[in-house]
Amino acid sequence: MPSRRPAVPRSKASPPTRANFHRRYEELEVQRAELVARLHTLSEAARPHPGYKRALILLNDTFRKSKLAQRLAVLQAATWLIDVLEQIVSIA
Repeated sequence: MPSRRPAVPRSKASPPTRANFHRRYEELEVQRAELVARLHTLSEAARPHPGYKRALILLNDTFRKSKLAQRLAVLQAATWLIDVLEQIVSIA
């Protein structure tokens, strides 16, 4: 049949994709852990700020519910929010 594509053996395609997935997953988890640690090092003055709670939600709930492709964007949003919190704390 002319409209059929040639079959791609699944056994050859799966292992590199899976290894790549796990590598990216681990890299994102390391970045998330670094951001959580950075958030916890902020002083007590930052904790009542609504952005502090939002950053925790981003790094925990939103990050966990997101697909792998979206997790980088969640980490970038959390990084920006933590940067803003650090500036607010340093001014106050």
